[in-house]
Amino acid sequence: MDWITHEEDVWFEFRGNSPHQLVPGRFYKGTVDGYADFGVFVDLASNVTGLLHRSELDRRLESLDWEPGDEVFVQVKNVRDNGNIDLGWSIRQSDSEFRGARIHDPDGDADGQPVETESESSGPSTVKTRPKTGKTTKPAGASTSSETADSESDADSQSEQDAEPEAEPEQDAASESESESDAGDEDRAPTAGDVVDDIAANGESEQDAEPEPESDSEPEQEAESDAEQEVESESDADAESDADAESDDAGVERVTLDSIDDRVGDVIRVEGEIASVRQTGGPTVFELRDETAIADCAAFVEAGVRAYPEVEVGDYVRIDGEVERRRGELQIETEELTILDGDEADTVSQRLADALSNEARPDAVAPLAAHEPVAAVGKSLLDAAEAIRRAVLESRPIVVRHTATADGYVAGAAVERAVLPLIREEHPRDDAEYHYFTRRPLEEAVYGMDAATNDVTRMLEDRDRHDEKLPLVLLLGAGSTAESLDGLGLLGVYGSERVVVDAAPADDEVAEEVDVLVNPAREGADARDLSVGALASTLSVAVNDDVRDDVSHLPAVSYWENCPQQYLDLSESHGFDADRVRELREAVALEAYYQSYQDKRELIADLLFDADEGLAGHVSEQFRIKLEAEIETAQANLERREVGAISAAVLDSDAYSHRFDFPPTGLLVDELHRRTREGDAFVTVALGMDELYLRATGDLDFRAVVESAAEKAPAAGLAAAGIREGRIEFLTGARDEALEAVLDAAAEQF
Repeated sequence: MDWITHEEDVWFEFRGNSPHQLVPGRFYKGTVDGYADFGVFVDLASNVTGLLHRSELDRRLESLDWEPGDEVFVQVKNVRDNGNIDLGWSIRQSDSEFRGARIHDPDGDADGQPVETESESSGPSTVKTRPKTGKTTKPAGASTSSETADSESDADSQSEQDAEPEAEPEQDAASESESESDAGDEDRAPTAGDVVDDIAANGESEQDAEPEPESDSEPEQEAESDAEQEVESESDADAESDADAESDDAGVERVTLDSIDDRVGDVIRVEGEIASVRQTGGPTVFELRDETAIADCAAFVEAGVRAYPEVEVGDYVRIDGEVERRRGELQIETEELTILDGDEADTVSQRLADALSNEARPDAVAPLAAHEPVAAVGKSLLDAAEAIRRAVLESRPIVVRHTATADGYVAGAAVERAVLPLIREEHPRDDAEYHYFTRRPLEEAVYGMDAATNDVTRMLEDRDRHDEKLPLVLLLGAGSTAESLDGLGLLGVYGSERVVVDAAPADDEVAEEVDVLVNPAREGADARDLSVGALASTLSVAVNDDVRDDVSHLPAVSYWENCPQQYLDLSESHGFDADRVRELREAVALEAYYQSYQDKRELIADLLFDADEGLAGHVSEQFRIKLEAEIETAQANLERREVGAISAAVLDSDAYSHRFDFPPTGLLVDELHRRTREGDAFVTVALGMDELYLRATGDLDFRAVVESAAEKAPAAGLAAAGIREGRIEFLTGARDEALEAVLDAAAEQF
């Protein structure tokens, strides 16, 4: 156990199950789990994950080329009492840079034993050059034209030396060394040096094939015999090499990617389009898409060096390689990659286009329940579903934007539930669903320049750093008014596809700007009793009908009041009674408020789909406690007013609510309006320092109210900040004038 005194020169394979079993100071091999703004998470074992903070790196975090799933070396600096693991940077990032490898198995018998490494599983995978048949195929650039002759000559020479004891010792030793080297080569993957040597050997093959002078150590008779057969041997060798090449090429079968699961260990040929390229610390990984599926194809020249640099995203290629399974995922080890052009490229392109068209567009939309405004947008729902499915098949990321409300989260979760299984089916990587689908909640229903700039910045970084395609941006209950035109236009400059789905009336300018608009009002339907959650749930089953049972309760969850009876019946038929629906709505509304910029994917899925009633009940109780406390304070401080033909309830929300705690002002004024409204001409106003929220019992043209109020108080700087939220901005110094102008404008409409 003398290695214990030199642990800094040894890396360890951790086989424990608790962070507290780790030994600070040791170097461990781990797997990259993912990135955060402050560092990299590395898995050292199942359920044992540490943080390599950006301050520990010897370079910028943004320049680190690790990818999720890469095997890396880190040092354990500290294990905290709560189980958090602080990791340190290791300048050594390959097995060969350490002097040894040991097992750290705290509860097992293998603790301290050497790690048994296998060439096929240690470090980055190399280009496979040995088909299953046992024949040797060379990497691109090498030649085999003289290999048969050389091998036969080596065999003859060895045989002659074995038969001639008088041969000089130097020759015997050289022959034996060469034979051992050849035998060893049979069991290892070639290195870059081997390729260079092969090419050099090919250039000298003609000289090697010429008759050599007689050796003093060989009998004259054998030398003459060799000379007589020289020309014939060379000709036979060339013919045999050519025949082998033709046989190898003819023996490689072109298959579709959906069949490779049954071909592990086989050398195959596939054709398709390069969907993405990512460079790891080892091989270059090409994501190939054909008419049936997508697969990763790894090509290795040397660690961290881009293989086939001339290959770009969108190229049509032919790849020969061996199917292997790496860390549980299928992968093709690329032996040869050829860029197709002309008729060959056209054939592959047409094959993919035909398959894409057949697979992307659903046959029809079968609504979750009969509802006239949903039926009115049947065609546009099909268009939106086709756009989403096509993005999945084309390996384009999907970015979903929805409001940070219960209705918005229900809409986003419904689409997410439908799309994620398609991504998992299409992409072999375990983390593909996080690369190709993202939900980014919005504070309001306006898709403004701030949100658009964020999306464009991310998509351009992903394009330049990871060769990802530009995404499809799907806006649910947002982006349908003129206030979103600037943001939508920025996406359009870069050619990103834009799909907008909204139950409330959309502006004409938006219809002209986006690629697909799903909006009942555009079809002449009255959608006042339709929520975004109900509309998006129908879209989700158009995208993937397999989730119909999963999302059938979501329309009812999205309504705070006046839910159509058909959705209540549908929900109850799937085991969600009125009380449970209410709990889900309240729980989602509370979680939507906290960390509003995060999608909270797993938590929302647990609430809406996978968890028992205890989770929703617990969160819902917190919702009611917090909301009731705020409502009680607000009702005690309401100012009742009569303005023309309307009654108004005005709350100074800046003075009588907790501005930076739950509930948000929009949700507070909604609930306050539901509890205080009287008659058909009633408005509720929550007045802040520089904004107000307006709710009304009747139909109110919100934009017209703002325009009229702006004329009444031109110095107040009144502007419609959010049509969907009923939010109006004004100058702080003109607070009273703004309120009076808005109330007068609202009274005029009634």
